[in-house]
Amino acid sequence: MRAQLRDGGVADAVIDDAVLILSELLSNACKHGRPLGDALAGDGDVRAAWWVDARGRLVVEVTDGGGPTRPAPATPSVTAHGGRGLNIITALADDWGVRDEVPGEVTVWVVVHKDVHDPDAGHRRDDFAARVTAPAVSRIPGLDFADAFDDLG
Repeated sequence: MRAQLRDGGVADAVIDDAVLILSELLSNACKHGRPLGDALAGDGDVRAAWWVDARGRLVVEVTDGGGPTRPAPATPSVTAHGGRGLNIITALADDWGVRDEVPGEVTVWVVVHKDVHDPDAGHRRDDFAARVTAPAVSRIPGLDFADAFDDLG
């Protein structure tokens, strides 16, 4: 992710936010979601995607098989060991939400920044958009953290 966005001329600060957001989304999918497909047949995946849309906004999303509850920010106690992921995303992102129109799939999407172009990266805006507007999709087999987080760097 980091290399693809950097090659696309995305500002380093935006990339840092995007990597943290993807990490939080993957953590939530691994902790709360079910895998896509047939996990018993070794076919269960989590999908991660990122792209810059036509309006120059960086979008990151993670899709899993859903869980017992709909994703929502929690209010953890000061001593809680978790429960802050969506609050971190809310603080870093311009917008986020949940899509569940496809049966058996839940996608949490995040608009990381409204304008990700780095004017100092040496890329023209039209060239930048052409290089990173196609979604980069990563299928993450199973719910193994070692596999899931390999794609972040």
